[in-house]
Amino acid sequence: VQLQASGGGLVQAGGSLRLSCAASGLIFSSYCMAWFRQAPGKEREFVAGISWSGSSIGYLDSVKGRFTISKDNAKNTVDLQMNRLKPEDTAVYYCAAERSYIDNYYSQSARLYDNWGQGTQVTVSS
Repeated sequence: VQLQASGGGLVQAGGSLRLSCAASGLIFSSYCMAWFRQAPGKEREFVAGISWSGSSIGYLDSVKGRFTISKDNAKNTVDLQMNRLKPEDTAVYYCAAERSYIDNYYSQSARLYDNWGQGTQVTVSS
């Protein structure tokens, strides 16, 4: 399984970025996906998750209404649209995949994800 994240960069507060994660080596439609982030000196935290069909979606409270996760099973990609970015969103963002046996499921725990992308840096300046 390979996950390749892209789309990070430097943006001013209030701006937008779109992260994308391309997956290969797996039956993508059988996996729930998530985005996590890790800021310097902090633990990795759940940002957004989506079930294998996209029917169930969840977000970290602080990004609700600003971030949108989407999954394209035809293209094997999961995206994270990030709007109205804030300096506190600065972190390395990671996509993760977990084999799922039921729909309407994704995990918010990093320990349950077996597959990780390499991370992409997002820096929001004030």
